[in-house]
Amino acid sequence: MARYIGPKSRIARKFGEAIFGPDKVLAKKNYPPGQHGQGRRKKTSEYGIQLREKQKAKYTYGVLEKQFRNMYEKAQRTKGVTGEVLLQLLESRLDNLVYRLGFAPTRSGARQLVSHKHITVDGKVVNIASCHIKPGQVIAVREKNKSMEVINASLEGFNHSKYPWIEWNASLMGGTYLHVPEREDIPENIKEQLIVELYSK
Repeated sequence: MARYIGPKSRIARKFGEAIFGPDKVLAKKNYPPGQHGQGRRKKTSEYGIQLREKQKAKYTYGVLEKQFRNMYEKAQRTKGVTGEVLLQLLESRLDNLVYRLGFAPTRSGARQLVSHKHITVDGKVVNIASCHIKPGQVIAVREKNKSMEVINASLEGFNHSKYPWIEWNASLMGGTYLHVPEREDIPENIKEQLIVELYSK
């Protein structure tokens, strides 16, 4: 399964945001990486600003270029505002919903749980992180994996009410994807219109 495996703190410092989750390095060095990270930066062009936003979205959701492009083209074909639909498609990925349910503290950790067959969708094991989940489907931890320390540690104290499009079921140790989230409910700091402008050139 293709995924980004390079240095994450360096990328987080580039954007000035903890896009991969809590980051001690970013807290200590809150300036861009590289020899001239603390020096004066050149003014970024309009294209550079748009490209930066696309890169941030890709890294945030753990999607590679080809996948991201395909998702954008799908968003274009779908009724609605293209930028919002793109984010909704990203939010509907299985690895993202596993992360939103609190089974893992990061999306990369959620992706690993999926690929190692610890997660079920409607009672069936699914190991494809990019699987598109539809409203009404139930995502849960596989019965024999419910005692896993890493999952229980992540769930401890997790606030499931912060995502109104997911309904948590403690007895099931899972949740139902109720509906596609509205843009204002998606907490990611992404200016999706800049991505649309970039691809429209």
